[in-house]
This record gives sequence, C-alpha cells and structure tokens, in this order.
Amino acid sequence: MSDRLAVLPQYLLPKQALTQLMGKLAGLEGGSATTAVIRWFIQRYKVNMSEALEADPAAYKSFNQFFTRPLRPGVRPLADADWVCPVDGAISQLGRITGAAGDQIFQAKGHHYSTQALVGGNAALAAQFAHGHFATIYLSPRDYHRIHMPCAGRLLRMIYVPGELFSVNPTTARGVPGLFARNERVVCVFEGEFGPFVLVLVGATIVGSMATVWHGVVNPPRPGTLRDWDYQAQNIHLHRGDEMGRFLLGSTVVLLMPQGDLQFTADWQATRPVRLGEAMAQQG
Repeated sequence: MSDRLAVLPQYLLPKQALTQLMGKLAGLEGGSATTAVIRWFIQRYKVNMSEALEADPAAYKSFNQFFTRPLRPGVRPLADADWVCPVDGAISQLGRITGAAGDQIFQAKGHHYSTQALVGGNAALAAQFAHGHFATIYLSPRDYHRIHMPCAGRLLRMIYVPGELFSVNPTTARGVPGLFARNERVVCVFEGEFGPFVLVLVGATIVGSMATVWHGVVNPPRPGTLRDWDYQAQNIHLHRGDEMGRFLLGSTVVLLMPQGDLQFTADWQATRPVRLGEAMAQQG
C-alpha cells in the first residue's frame, strides 16, 4: 500500500462516501493482506508496538482491531492529579474559554469558535462552561486511539452532531475557521467532583466510526440529523482512567471544564506531545 494509493480516493469520492468505503475496508479480515497493510502502517507512522497488549501484527484479524489495540497493563500509569490526560496525542490548544460571554474557544491564530456551536447548539449546556477551561488534543495516526476519563464522572447525556469530515491535523486547524464545531462529533456530558465536564470526540476525514463503552458504535449510521440520549436515570459511573470511547481512524478530543480555580500543568503548552494518564491539571 503506497502513500499515493492512500491519498488517491480523497479527491475522487465525496468525503462521506470515502469514509464509508475506508470503514468497510478497515473492517475486512483479509489474512496475509491485512497483515501486510498493518506492517506498512506501523513502519510508515513509526507505531510503537512494544506498548501494545499484542505486539505481533499478524495477531490482528482486521485493520480496525489493530488500530484500536489495547495497551499492556501498566504502560500508562495514572498521575496523582485532579485531572489526567485522557489520550495519547499532542496538545493543539488549551486555556481559558474567553470572550465577553465567556464562550469562545481558541482554535488557532485568527480563529475562535463558540462552546454552543461545539456542543450542537445547546445554549443551556454551553452556559455551564462560561469562562471555564478547555483542552484540545490531536491524535495522530501513530497514537493509541482509545479515550479515557480525565476524572471520575457520572454520565448525563450523549449528543451526536452531524457535520463535515475535514482533516483535523494542525495545518487544517490553522486554515479552517470553526473546524471542531463544524466536523461530525459525539458530545459526552458528565458530572464530576469539580462540576460538569464534556468530552467531545471530533470526527475527521476517513474516521470510519466513533464508539463509546456504554453505547457501542455511534456512527454509522449517519442520518444527517442531531441525536440526543439521556442517561441521567441509568446511573452510569466511570472512574478516572477508565476507557470511555474510541476512534476508528484518528481525530481530536476537546475537553470542556467549568469555571473555577483550575491550573494546567506548567509544561502543558501547544504542540507538546502528551500521554494518557499524565498530570493535566489541578483544581484549587
């Protein structure tokens, strides 16, 4: 599989059709052909298989199994912090939610977007994060693609928001206004020790699907309309560090935290690589 072959369909097919096609291909169990693709991917993106629970590429029946591979126990210890990093990746941006109404998230130089747009237009939900904090973390193809809890929380609701399928790499983030509030996404709302918080799983080009541990695969289907699930009566609790979801082909997570005396870890800066479980922030 060459780079040219991997890129070619992106300008021959509409993005949603491309996503559906790549999703089907990634789910195929092709024996030695699948193993060859996985080996190519490992070499191309320098994937560290020594951290995987199963290091042998031939052990994965499909590319999806490989891409969502679990880690070996103990390779991502949880730091002694109020908030820990929920994923492996690199920091895109982080800081205060700003603006006169306290609803503007910094995307890149010259670009902001609103919390209300990010959560699918729900003004009441967005208002809970006025003048709060955010962290945006980009997952590259080489990264571990399961998402974990930054702190303990009780699940309140999940919202599927239809949208575009732009790439979410740093170059695109600098060039596409409102990128993370325009792409397809799954908004997961929790109540935790420090108040409400939201984990937004943002889709991108060739993201075959997004899934959560309580629901399974959220998309497909892609009905083109907003969907909303209320979990308040189900008493679903997840502990700090528990897996809460995963991407099939990489993307971005946006974390919203409420207003309060929160301090990000001193060395957390844009472009810095981060790992699941490391200290992200302390609550005053």
